Amino acid sequence: MSAASLEGGPASLDRIRRYLVGLKMPRALEALEHILRRIERGEISALEAIDALLGEELTLREGRRVKAALKMGRLLTVKTLAGFDFSFQPSLDRDRIMALAELDFVDRHEVLHFLGQPGCGKTHLALALGVEAVKTGRSVYFSTLADIVSSLAKAEREGSLRERLRFLCRPQLLIVDEIGYLPVIPGGGNLFFQLVNARYERGAMILTSNRGFSEWDDVFGGTVVATALLDRLLHHTVVVQIEGASYRLRRHAELMPENTRARSISPPPARRRGRPPKEREANQDSNP
Repeated sequence: MSAASLEGGPASLDRIRRYLVGLKMPRALEALEHILRRIERGEISALEAIDALLGEELTLREGRRVKAALKMGRLLTVKTLAGFDFSFQPSLDRDRIMALAELDFVDRHEVLHFLGQPGCGKTHLALALGVEAVKTGRSVYFSTLADIVSSLAKAEREGSLRERLRFLCRPQLLIVDEIGYLPVIPGGGNLFFQLVNARYERGAMILTSNRGFSEWDDVFGGTVVATALLDRLLHHTVVVQIEGASYRLRRHAELMPENTRARSISPPPARRRGRPPKEREANQDSNP
């Protein structure tokens, strides 16, 4: 028995194919013959067939949407929470990270800080949460601090700073990577403050840094701008301190100088039972 022998005959089947083409449903059109054969074999009902046909098309469109959103948000390196090695970073509370993946902090317009030395997984976690946000339909934009400050400085020179700030305020989640890795250009701290101030209580952020907050005056070129930044970035915030070593360098300890090897390569000892993780979390109703 062929698919054309179903009730309605070849004419109905041809019309269905034309409808799918007209509605621009290529995946449903591709899956049509297979689904019809399943109906003939009695494996699924007509209602289940419709469900399967539309499900195939929706899966394709959702995949395209996610791919486009990842590209638009500059999430070109896709990381996942499933791909993160929590066993290498025992200072991290896996349950807490998975709770963050529920993305309530995005809806509350909070700032999430990942702090730790290079290679400990800060960027991986930030990207993974960004990917989760994209999957749920939230808009995301990823950039390093150096690139953001450079783009703001360029816009200021060209007289388009307001438009650039408006662009960076559109995403529901802005991820700023590598705070403290490179020196901020003169005036860059003030430009970054304008962005943080514009997003304050209006949009969520994830920040990654290898420098403690007490060192931000060195990062941003002065105590005044660092204090102003922290005043906003630590108001509605979640701070995750990663105490572990570099995951990338774990297999190359012999290449590191002797005086930094233990600190930079060796994973930290496992926490004793009952010892709380060295993380801080704050969600206050007034400025600290």
